[in-house]
Order: sequence, then C-alpha cells, then structure tokens
Amino acid sequence: MPSSSKYLEYLFSPLELLRTQKVLQINPTAPPQRTEPETVHISLYEYNEQYCHIHSFSEVDALMQNLRQGFKWINIDGIRKDTVETIAKHFGIHQLLTEDILSIGQRPKMDELGGQLFCILNMLYFNPEQSAVETEQISIVLGKDFVLSFQEDASRDAFNPLREKLNQSISKVRANKSDFLFYLMIDAIVDRYFIVMEQLGGHIEDLEEDIVRNPNKRTLARINAVRKEMIVLKRNVSPVREMVSGILRSESSLIEERTEKYFKDIYDHILQANDLAENYRDMMLNLQDLYMSNVNLKQNEVMKLMAIVTCLLAPATVIGGIFGMNFDLIPLLHSQWGFFISVGLMLMIPVAMIIIFKRRGWF
Repeated sequence: MPSSSKYLEYLFSPLELLRTQKVLQINPTAPPQRTEPETVHISLYEYNEQYCHIHSFSEVDALMQNLRQGFKWINIDGIRKDTVETIAKHFGIHQLLTEDILSIGQRPKMDELGGQLFCILNMLYFNPEQSAVETEQISIVLGKDFVLSFQEDASRDAFNPLREKLNQSISKVRANKSDFLFYLMIDAIVDRYFIVMEQLGGHIEDLEEDIVRNPNKRTLARINAVRKEMIVLKRNVSPVREMVSGILRSESSLIEERTEKYFKDIYDHILQANDLAENYRDMMLNLQDLYMSNVNLKQNEVMKLMAIVTCLLAPATVIGGIFGMNFDLIPLLHSQWGFFISVGLMLMIPVAMIIIFKRRGWF
C-alpha cells in the first residue's frame, strides 16, 4: 500500500487549503466581514388579481416614496447596511432579524418576531469550472401584506420564473396572499438544491469512471475536493428541514390553512434532498475505498510481474553460478557441448516454468 505522504503535495496545495478554510470556518461569535456593494438594485412588485406593477430603484429613498397599499414584494440585490436598516425600520422588522440579514455565514433557520416570519437560507450554485458548490445567503421576511427578500448577488437569481408568473394575468401568485409568494420563494430555493446535486452527481460519476480506468496521483486529490463540496452541500441542505418544520409548527396567522399543504410539499422535497445528499456522501466513501483497492491491485500486479521475472531468471543464475565456480573437476567443463547444454538448460527451464505458471492461473 503506497504511503499517504506521496499525495501530500496534491492534497494540500494553496488552492485546496484556501477551500478547506472556507468550508470549515464557522465562528458565529466573530463580527461580520461583509463587503458592501457599490450599487444596490431594488425591485418593487405591487400586485393583485387585476394588475402587477413593477418598479426598479437604486436608492432606498425612492422606494419609500413609491410604496402604496396592497400586496407587495420588495427584492433587494446587494446587502448595504443603511439600506437594510431603513427598510427594516419602515416595516417594523425586529433588530435581531436585521442583524441576521446583515450577518454572513448564518445557519439556515426561521424566526417569528413582531408578528413577522423570517427565514434565512442559502441559494446553491454549482461552478463547473472549479467543480465547486457556491452559496448565496437569502433572507426572506413575511409580513401581513408584504414579502421582503435580501440577496447578496444580483448576477444569479433563482426567482426569475417567479417574476414571470407575476407578469401573467392568470396566475395563482396574484390570486393568493403574501404567504403563497413566501412559499414559492422557498420552493424555488429548494428546487435549486436538486439541480446542484444533479450536476455534482454527474461529476461524481465521471470521477468514478476515472478511478476504474486509470487511477493516478491526482485522483485522490479530486476525491478529497468533491468530499469538501459534499460538506458544503450537506451543511446548507440539512438545516432547511428544521426551518420548514418550524414554519409548519408556528401556527402563525400569516400562513393560511390552505397554504400549509404547500409547505408540507416543500418538507417532503427537503427530506428527499437530505436522503440524496446522504447517498452522495456514501458514494464518496465508496469511491475512496475503490481508489485504494485499485491502487493496491495495481501494486500487486507489479509485484507479481517482478516475482515471475525473478523466478524465471533464477535457473539461469543457478546454472551460471555452478559453472562459474573455481574447480577443475566440473562435469561438461571441458566438453565442446558444455556451453550449448548449459545455455539450453537456462532457456528450457524458464519455458517449462512459464507453462506451469500458466496452467495454474498465476498470470
């Protein structure tokens, strides 16, 4: 079995170390180190069964001047402290919830404070170039007639299908209250989990084929890298089950009875996502065992070949050693056929050994 030190240079490259630190660094007591964006994009959707008005703003003051009565969805792309605090003050969001929105690296959870439901969870994306699972923290606040969503990255968004539904004149979103929009947003995030796991599963299948065909020194590093992505996936998917369960147990007046069945559907989906993540985790353990087995098998094949070659050369070594001894009385030493007889024996005995080895199935 090869020594693990051979693979240290592959397992602990600077990029891998940075990824390990990013995956494992969890310190809820550390102050947030969020870099505020230069620009903030604010979208306002005011809707009911008859209409859906869409407005875009770059300043929070302009948003406040255009707020009207009725159901509304306000989406903020880019987390800036002054913007979040202004919106939180206007809608009466509790200070603890505001701090969670401004924080980073939060565990997915739900809270009910001040007559509002608050959820924080991560949107997942798969980066095929780096074969890495990337996260974006999403905060959602449900009020009596509004939904607020805070996103970190405006370039990628899983809510675009939801926006298309709001633009349709006949839409269940516009026919229902804010709790249905709240459900659709969480459902869109959970659906992203399956897309990411499908892409990660394809990467695992390719890795399995490489292990079977030609395992090399870089393979173990790739296995280690994928296992880190599984840690990221599991850490973000598993707590969502508790979050959805908390919504179902909250008995909040904001969640209508007819909407509860939809959250139960999300709960079933997140259970399935957890099971799938566990299956992928088991697959990675099996792939590591498969890699080590193939490496050991390859090494055994090399050792077997060397042992056979050594056995085949042994007769020639013995015969040459005998006739090379410094004695005068050696049979066939002065015979004109002695050389040819000794060389013939050196060739015939290995051939006979090969035939015997082949019949016994040793190679």
